[in-house]
Amino acid sequence: MTTVTSKPSKLDSLPKAQDATVLLRADHTLVSGLFADYEKKPSPVKKKQLVAQICAELSVHAQVEEEIFYPAVKRALHDKELVPEATVEHATLRALIAEVEGVEPDGEMFDAKIKVLGEYVKHHVKEEQNEMFPKAKSTNLDMTKLGAEIAERKKALFAERSPDDFPV
Repeated sequence: MTTVTSKPSKLDSLPKAQDATVLLRADHTLVSGLFADYEKKPSPVKKKQLVAQICAELSVHAQVEEEIFYPAVKRALHDKELVPEATVEHATLRALIAEVEGVEPDGEMFDAKIKVLGEYVKHHVKEEQNEMFPKAKSTNLDMTKLGAEIAERKKALFAERSPDDFPV
């Protein structure tokens, strides 16, 4: 009898319930690593795979922040600045993603768009981690409950995406 083992899927590696900011920081670290891999000037095939994963990761991350994390933080902080600014930054990220998602990596303009996307993400991450996350943690928000909600929503969103977005 032959045993068939399947490759672990992206869904299998999603973290279980944990502090929301820990979960979001893990996303930041993952995407940072993907951008670093892209900067190593891989083959066009590998570039396309990396961009697909970057776009998928960023899209899902932004969606769970906007649906779950940001509304909770906005309520807890009575915020009228941090969350709106982060939401506007997400809109800009989506516009940049739309310019590269599913597009063949065809030279210097494509590479420049990925570079700008990476720099924009780095700026956004710095603001979240240095400003929003510490303020959110200083509230009475249940970060573990928020983390569980985020993990569940991410699982659902990744299940809706193509396996091609997550090359092994």
